[in-house]
Amino acid sequence: MTEPAMETVDSFGMTAERMFADVWSRGVLSAKERRLLLLGLLVGQGIDDQLEVQLDAALRAGELSESELREVVVFLTHYAGWTRGSRLNNQVEDLIEGARRGRSDRRGLGG
Repeated sequence: MTEPAMETVDSFGMTAERMFADVWSRGVLSAKERRLLLLGLLVGQGIDDQLEVQLDAALRAGELSESELREVVVFLTHYAGWTRGSRLNNQVEDLIEGARRGRSDRRGLGG
């Protein structure tokens, strides 16, 4: 009799995913409020790779509009400093340009 194949289980990943799902699904703060808090934290800590992911998620989910993202840049620049604010501005403008280009490309395919 052969033993069943061992499956690799990412227990840390599963636990982290569950914890994040629980935190994001609580009812007191809206998703937009949570996203704004997270963006502020990521900018303040200089965690640019995760910031890019969260900016994209905020725009795609409709939690923050283009103008709201730009206002986040203005606000956080004054608290996190000009260097971090400048990087944030570049990330936001690149994201907005990419999103607009993507919408334009999809329209071109459809018609």
